[in-house]
Amino acid sequence: MIEAAMTLPLLLFVCIGIIEFGRLYQTWQVMTNAAREGARVAVLPTQPNGSVDSRVRQYLQMGGLNSDSTVGVDTTAVPVSLGAGATASGSRVTVTYPFTCVVLQPIAQLVVSGSTVGAPITISTSATMRNETQF
Repeated sequence: MIEAAMTLPLLLFVCIGIIEFGRLYQTWQVMTNAAREGARVAVLPTQPNGSVDSRVRQYLQMGGLNSDSTVGVDTTAVPVSLGAGATASGSRVTVTYPFTCVVLQPIAQLVVSGSTVGAPITISTSATMRNETQF
């Protein structure tokens, strides 16, 4: 009984950690795909204003993530290397998302007191694609 009382909390903590890191990885995958979808829209020659932001938020929502105002979507023009020193114009879409652990952050708030303990972790990912040209 004493061995079980000592090892069970550690085993539960490890299991919860595995679940939380799995959720974090799934969130990162959805964000990466949302950035790719946004970049696909950003490279089009005739795109309406706000189409990249709306496509990224739509993909995040379909992926089960909350796409409220805390999600950041940034589109910038960048040069893309074509090899042999040649470059072309491109677009980079960067998505930032505040990830909150369901179990570990509340436990951390109980154990350690501090202003940053339990705060959401900001995840950032980006995708770059070459702009299409209209002939």
